Amino acid sequence: LQDLFSINAYVYAQKPQLDIHSFEGTFTREDSDPAVHESLSIENTLWASTVVASGTVIGVVIYTGKETRSVMNTSNPKNKVGLLDLELNQLTKALFLALVALSVVMVTLQGFVGPWYRNLFRFLLLFSYIIPISLRVNLDMGKAAYGWMIMKDDNIPGTVVRTSTIPEELGRLVYLLTDKTGTLTQNEMIFKRLHLGTVSYGTDTMDEIQSHIINSYSQVHSQNSGNSTSSTPSRKPQSSAPKVRKSVSSRIHEAVKAIALCHNVTPVYESRAGVSGETEYSEVDQDFSDENRTYQASSPDEVTLVQWTESVGLTLVTRDLTSVQLKTPGGHILTYFILQIFPFTSESKRMGIIVRDESSGEITFYMKGADVAMSTIVQYNDWLEEECGNMAREGLRTLVVAKKSLTEEQYQDFESRYNQAKLSIHDRNLKVAAVVESLEREMELLCLTGVEDQLQADVRPTLEMLRNAGIKIWMLTGDKLETATCIAKSSHLVSRTQDIHIFRPVATRGEAHLELNAFRRKHDCALVISGDSLEVCLKYYEHEFVELACQCPAVVCCRCSPTQKAHIVKLLQHHTGKRTCAIGDGGNDVSMIQAADCGIGIEGKEGKQASLAADFSITQFKHIGRLLMVHGRNSYKRSAALGQFVMHRGLIISTMQAVFSSVFYFASVPLYQGFLMVGYATIYTMFPVFSLVLDQDVKPEMALLYPELYKDLTKGRSLSFKTFLIWVLISIYQGGILMYGALLLFESEFVHVVAISFTALILTELLMVALTIRTWHWLMVVAEFLSLGCYVASLAFLNEYFG
Repeated sequence: LQDLFSINAYVYAQKPQLDIHSFEGTFTREDSDPAVHESLSIENTLWASTVVASGTVIGVVIYTGKETRSVMNTSNPKNKVGLLDLELNQLTKALFLALVALSVVMVTLQGFVGPWYRNLFRFLLLFSYIIPISLRVNLDMGKAAYGWMIMKDDNIPGTVVRTSTIPEELGRLVYLLTDKTGTLTQNEMIFKRLHLGTVSYGTDTMDEIQSHIINSYSQVHSQNSGNSTSSTPSRKPQSSAPKVRKSVSSRIHEAVKAIALCHNVTPVYESRAGVSGETEYSEVDQDFSDENRTYQASSPDEVTLVQWTESVGLTLVTRDLTSVQLKTPGGHILTYFILQIFPFTSESKRMGIIVRDESSGEITFYMKGADVAMSTIVQYNDWLEEECGNMAREGLRTLVVAKKSLTEEQYQDFESRYNQAKLSIHDRNLKVAAVVESLEREMELLCLTGVEDQLQADVRPTLEMLRNAGIKIWMLTGDKLETATCIAKSSHLVSRTQDIHIFRPVATRGEAHLELNAFRRKHDCALVISGDSLEVCLKYYEHEFVELACQCPAVVCCRCSPTQKAHIVKLLQHHTGKRTCAIGDGGNDVSMIQAADCGIGIEGKEGKQASLAADFSITQFKHIGRLLMVHGRNSYKRSAALGQFVMHRGLIISTMQAVFSSVFYFASVPLYQGFLMVGYATIYTMFPVFSLVLDQDVKPEMALLYPELYKDLTKGRSLSFKTFLIWVLISIYQGGILMYGALLLFESEFVHVVAISFTALILTELLMVALTIRTWHWLMVVAEFLSLGCYVASLAFLNEYFG
């Protein structure tokens, strides 16, 4: 390290100068005269896969193992087991008890003569077909078939099934927890509103702003011989224009310029066709046309703002680490040097930038951020809070823009204090924030912007369909309360005629108790609550709150963190015992998706973290309707029918064995030998029984037209102890009739009783499958005749087994 840095000897003597958690340090550059002291921060970090174009890197590992962000943000996913599998496990346990009980009864009726324990084990082996060994194989093959059908459905293109264990869970869901941005909305922002305090501009009046900008810069360039200006342009008063007109024009000019400068957006230009093979070319040769320019930024909101300034005439053409260039409507280039930049953080909820105008040398501090953060920074006004509330109720995302002009002396004083704070070893973040806050005082409020995140296609009918299906929808979002409430109304998550109870912010146990009592007195109303209030309620009144919230037709939780989202999912699972589904599109939804019984990810603008972590991946929110109503229904119904048929297949042959042994003095002698027992569960009956995965009780169109049919699935009536007992009785009845009837009717043909009873058994199974099928498929017919053909062929070629 000494070859490149000379780090203070005090630090090495006393304690290390690099803080592992916050990566803070300083170094002195010795190769300059005089020596330059600079601070080490997160900006000096070379992240994984970084390509170093020049220079030498001496590395210090600052985050490793459990300290890395990817590990800290990753929770261990649980092994998800479907509710149907758990129910079948219970029934299999019951069948095992029945096997043991039947064997004990046979030995008891035998009189415990001779080596009875040997006979007991022989009966256990003879009746072992009661245990449906092939059930697991048939179900897993069926689930693979359901996944293939989902991915091949042309009505939901791009859907990917990333699990082969829980497709039937799609038909048992009671709670759907959804993200807002990128899930219910497109995450594509549209500039809707510019408010200057006394005047507001909407989408239909943007041409007025454009004319103001064109006139403003044309007058500036005509008066200053083509030179640009960074201050409010001086214009000669026109006799026809009133003074208020000039004031509004000046404010529009400043507001648009502030929006065009205060951001972290970088314009990107593609290489022109004439410069083949070259990735870098001079700035003079760059194509600055609008068609060749794209914007890159960390937030779609910022890109939208810059695109809007371009539409009204002030275009961002180039940006690097030290300067920003804007193009005026007249084609002139304005250059601003970046002196300092303060990036947006979740704690500060604002970002700022200090720029110097190249032509005039004026220094200006621009800042934009959320209204909660900016309201205490800007000068006193009587319209900011009211207008922010109005925009939020329209579903707009708001940003407050402000500025402050600095003299050279003020900036130099700030820069020295700022650099000194950055060089501090202890509490650097606090000291830097304090210096910046000293500048954030009495700023001039320029404007309030409102952008709209449009709803995804067919969100309203999809949510209405889910609500009619009996699914309770909870929206978990990080947005502010008013915006979340507006989106809930506009998406019809909350009915227009439905009452909404907005949970008042609470901080103590007493306040939470009072608010819960007020909420308890209301009936059939949607609940809107913030993350902070939710934490307090869950801390003191967890059971009472969850019980009340579960009675609501819809719940909106705003200002939710990713861990809170996962916590809410686990609460619902613990308190209700119902199946939950979580759907999201970003990395902040991964923990919620993994915690839910069924996770669905949407491939959106925030990457594929949610899609890859989910059990099912879709491309649009509207696809969830068909995924649940059609494929969820079919998967559950088919798996239930398949499971019960496989159990019936084992019970009926075991019943025949029990009747045979009972007739012949409880002898532990097998009725069917070798290949017949193997063939019974495979080539003779497997194809027809497995063809039930193609059955459907309701046409897809009817399932979508009447989503109320989904309510019956959540009650689990297709597979329960009641239906199981019905199939047990059917199996005992059929097995007893087949065996006893064959012995009575064909007493003279006793030597052929095996062939007679086995033929009757196979025909009964094929007939039962045919009677159970609701909608015939041509493959079902093929399976029936294929199995029958295989059996007829075996009668001819395997006659020694039927003796």
